Amino acid sequence: MKEENSHEDLIRTFTDYLVKNKYRKTRERYAILDCIYKHQGHFNAELIYNQMPKEYQVSLATVYNTLELLQECNLIVKHQFGEQMAQYEKTFGIIFHHHLVCTSCGKIREVPDVTISKLLQKKKIPRFEPSRYTLYVYGLCSKCSAQKKNGVKKL
Repeated sequence: MKEENSHEDLIRTFTDYLVKNKYRKTRERYAILDCIYKHQGHFNAELIYNQMPKEYQVSLATVYNTLELLQECNLIVKHQFGEQMAQYEKTFGIIFHHHLVCTSCGKIREVPDVTISKLLQKKKIPRFEPSRYTLYVYGLCSKCSAQKKNGVKKL
């Protein structure tokens, strides 16, 4: 579910944000950004921390702080899927999509829905200009649904 945007555009967007807001342009921040954009799917801070190349001496706090910056400049979005730990997702070059969240196993599936997207983009909301939206649909995935029908209990 990607749009065509270059890595240079991503770096430029982040750099412009850092300069505009007078943040330091550290190699660690760019390394975290690269790690995030190489990762496929949702992620959390610990996962990014553990995937960081060893040449970067970053703490978990640095990862969390950088995640905050990346949210501020709209390069990632934070999700809270039910009871799960907060998850993040890339937004740069990503087409709008919705999330199907299994309430039994916690599996998350992304689905595009052009009809809903177009309706929401056309919707006029008095005294409000939306910049993005998120739709979560909670239920049972096919595997958990089949287990429930067959009387199999999840361990």
